[in-house]
Amino acid sequence: MSRIEDEVCKKIAQRAEVGKNKYGVTMETAPLSRLEWLIHAQEEAMDLAVYLQKLIEMEHDEITIKKMLTQIDEQKHNQSLKENWDAKERLSPDWKKKFRNIKGAVHYHQRWLKGEEE
Repeated sequence: MSRIEDEVCKKIAQRAEVGKNKYGVTMETAPLSRLEWLIHAQEEAMDLAVYLQKLIEMEHDEITIKKMLTQIDEQKHNQSLKENWDAKERLSPDWKKKFRNIKGAVHYHQRWLKGEEE
């Protein structure tokens, strides 16, 4: 067995000891009918469903928070780019014109590489 199975076995043994101390019987010696065992199992399953719902909601909340933080980071990055752009434009009024010329040259070069020259 792996460490994980060993850990589960250890927890089962501990749980069995708690049950024996609390109820004075083991699973083997508990005087319950088949119906009572089914009811206990159903109650445990319902508890599990509640725990799973709680964990699902916690996971949804965490995913939502991560998305919001990512969006905030993207907005900050975009704002920083805009501020840099504006600062360059203030320092050099013909910045946009130079940028458009460079952008056009890059675009032309990319088309030329693909064999789309005019």
